Amino acid sequence: MRQADWINALVVIVIWGLNFVVMKWGLDTISPMLLCALRFMAASLPFLLFVRPPKSVSWGLLAAYGLVQGVGQFGLLFTAMRLGMPAGMASVVLQTQAFITMLLAAALLAEKPQRWQWLGLFVALAGLMLIGATHGSGAAGMSLTAFICTLGAAGMWAGSNLLTRLAAKNGPYEPVSFIVWSSLFPILPLLLLSAWLDGTDSMQQQLLALGWREMGVIAYLALLSTLLGYGLWTRLLQRYAASTVAPLSLLVPVIGLLSAMLLLGELPSWLQWLGTLGVLLGMVVNQFGGKWGRSGR
Repeated sequence: MRQADWINALVVIVIWGLNFVVMKWGLDTISPMLLCALRFMAASLPFLLFVRPPKSVSWGLLAAYGLVQGVGQFGLLFTAMRLGMPAGMASVVLQTQAFITMLLAAALLAEKPQRWQWLGLFVALAGLMLIGATHGSGAAGMSLTAFICTLGAAGMWAGSNLLTRLAAKNGPYEPVSFIVWSSLFPILPLLLLSAWLDGTDSMQQQLLALGWREMGVIAYLALLSTLLGYGLWTRLLQRYAASTVAPLSLLVPVIGLLSAMLLLGELPSWLQWLGTLGVLLGMVVNQFGGKWGRSGR
């Protein structure tokens, strides 16, 4: 890749890695569904007059993507982190979306996984079992509900991956336009969920109490993580082979773990470290297993 594109890739990796710490900061004072709604409001409403809808993507597909990603993925992830899922562990467990995507693509799109991908899946699954076994154990522990919600968020991310594949089959589209207009659809469901779970009085109090810290969190999640991160990453995928770009995402949980340790004081247990190693090793096998097999012939 060109030097400028390497810089763009590193910017996205750092933004997405720090994303989990920023989420934790926001969830200190804002409820999960309301924070989700504010994120997508900031990522869509200010830009609707300036960004045209993507021509090659149907409104139904935009709505489906927005609901699966916005309400499903981030609604579950924010809920998990509010329930005690450590930011560092969330960044690791969420990466299992790659394997769930593989299974969904095999079931729905008839894409046959290769042998090394199955091996990577089983290695990552063993790592997940170790992480899940640490629920409720000490300061580094998490509730089992939070762990399951994070896995659910990974599943929703996998579903949104399949929807982007369907969108790409209809022709090339502008990524920023896609994310701006798809971000419009989860806003109302998230606000209704917040009103149901938190109550309208609590919502009003939270909105009135928004300060510079909360506004900074919302701006980071909407502008940097969503619009800038997604836009740069999609452009990299348009310029280079997926086999060149995708492995760089392995650095996201590394940044997530380190930033959580430095900024939140999270110290994973030895069992969580071992499980993390299993998940990351499974992802490495999934990404590079084919090259290793060909080089060994």
